[in-house]
Amino acid sequence: MNKYLILIVFLLSGCASQDRYIEWETQKPESFPKLTAIGYATLDAQPSKSKSQQVLMAMQASKIAAYRELAEQVYGQELSATSKVNDWMLTDDAIQASVTGIIRGAKVVKSYPAGEHYVTELELDFSQVWALYQQNNRPQTIKSVTYF
Repeated sequence: MNKYLILIVFLLSGCASQDRYIEWETQKPESFPKLTAIGYATLDAQPSKSKSQQVLMAMQASKIAAYRELAEQVYGQELSATSKVNDWMLTDDAIQASVTGIIRGAKVVKSYPAGEHYVTELELDFSQVWALYQQNNRPQTIKSVTYF
């Protein structure tokens, strides 16, 4: 008899909690860091005979290198290493590095030639990243709950 009473109370309490209205509130972080990254590309190594085309290609390559550096700072870098030993001597040692991520909100601070290289400086302000993220994904907390 006691088991059935507990079961009935449990089932009724489950039904009562279904009639409610939850109001959500978005939480803003206390501080936003700014990250900077610099990318380099060699001018002479670009596959073009035209000097102006080499400059444009180096500009693009240095920008991609800077974005990679930003992605490494935000997401980290995955490392994969192998070593081979034969007769107690190291015969082969290899390491691979990769990074995967999406960078939104970065801006080019400077882009300029420096000797035989082209340099691009990027800045990523996390207040801008947070604003962009809020447009797509609205993380929320419970502001209030009203039961009917």
